[in-house]
Amino acid sequence: MPISSVSTTDQLPVVVIGAGPVGLAAAARLVERGLEPLVLESGPSAGTAVRGWAHVRLFSTWSEVTDPAAEKLLAPTGWTRPDGSAYPTGGDWAEDYLQPLADVLGDNVRYGATVTGVARAGRDRLVDSGRAEQPFAVHVLSSDGREERISARAVIDASGTWSTPGPLGADGLPALGEKAAAGHLSYRVPDLGDPAVRARYAGRRTAVVGSGASAFTALAALADLAAEEPGTHAVWILRRGITGSTYGGGEADQLPARGALGLRAKAAVEAGHADAVTGFRTQAVERDGDRLVLAAEDGRRLDPVDEVIVLTGLRPDLSFLSELRLGLDDRLQAPTALAPLIDPNVHSCGTVYPHGVNELSHPEQDVYLVGMKSYGRAPTFLAMTGYEQVRSVTAAIAGDREAAERVELTLPETGVCGGAGLFDEPDSVQDSEGGGCCGAPATTLQIGTGAPATTSGGC
Repeated sequence: MPISSVSTTDQLPVVVIGAGPVGLAAAARLVERGLEPLVLESGPSAGTAVRGWAHVRLFSTWSEVTDPAAEKLLAPTGWTRPDGSAYPTGGDWAEDYLQPLADVLGDNVRYGATVTGVARAGRDRLVDSGRAEQPFAVHVLSSDGREERISARAVIDASGTWSTPGPLGADGLPALGEKAAAGHLSYRVPDLGDPAVRARYAGRRTAVVGSGASAFTALAALADLAAEEPGTHAVWILRRGITGSTYGGGEADQLPARGALGLRAKAAVEAGHADAVTGFRTQAVERDGDRLVLAAEDGRRLDPVDEVIVLTGLRPDLSFLSELRLGLDDRLQAPTALAPLIDPNVHSCGTVYPHGVNELSHPEQDVYLVGMKSYGRAPTFLAMTGYEQVRSVTAAIAGDREAAERVELTLPETGVCGGAGLFDEPDSVQDSEGGGCCGAPATTLQIGTGAPATTSGGC
């Protein structure tokens, strides 16, 4: 739609970037509000990122991974929510919920549409004059190579962080030799049900780098493989020491499946299927014939491994937002008002204060980062958080400030609370249940009491 043909910004669609769980929920909420969404998805189908971990099972039951507004759109089609007590895989989530939802939205979802830039029409980042009155200009590259500029009244970026995994290097940059060793490195949880992937790790020595749920998942999978394939072994590399909270909340976790996952990783170590190496911050990847040797900043070098699985977190791609005036925390790359609630240097809790438009607003009016992307580099994002975010944000776009500022969610806790950034001082990490950093305001409305929520991306 050429910008020159637009008479008023209010007639324009709200562009939603990404057809994942939170992006599609945003579209459903916009429809509920009588606003027109236009969802731009770079992949060929709904939930492209989710399909990238189709083999991984979520922490949550089906009862907690669907958005109420989305269910209302799906109901007339004859869609039936799967068994609420069952735990879906990423593939289940995409096929049985996300794709049907995208299908209902019809032409409001476009595939093969990669957003390459977002700006104010006719105003670069420097210009103040008339800025707020201008629509957004969203530059799009289609899969057929065609370029397009779309006008929007508001932009909701739900593109996630899946496309930009963290590197092996402990300083946030690729380790020396990391790129050259790419053929032996993977940045995803392996699907050992795939014969080709299974052959890659069976009977071999694999380093798993990371300390979150994705690393737990990989360790548990490799432990199962070791029980069937002699010679299979994992080396778990942590940048900090092991404390009582290293394996998550365990039985104290209000998300039972998440707690069980950490306990499986602990069992893998205790059974001898994996060795834990602590305080190891990788600086370089060296060759030893066909094998790799990881070298740390303190001079330590590990015994050779055949493969390395790097699960060091994800980070947002902000490159296409460079002409917008965003207010982002200088550490997390999350909205400045949200960052203190989720900063892993302060706490590692699964619970954050419920939040919405006030925490997600930027100096640039009517642009919002939601879902995983809103968390920047912080972990522990829950899909329920994203659903609440877009409920609030879409209410604000529609002009219903009262609904936008109303809180409608309390999240479950991990059962542990500590300073995840203090990896040099493990004894200083709090291992008690709960903790001051985890408390949510008593005025919130509990949703799904006793039922687990889910991670976005299942890791």
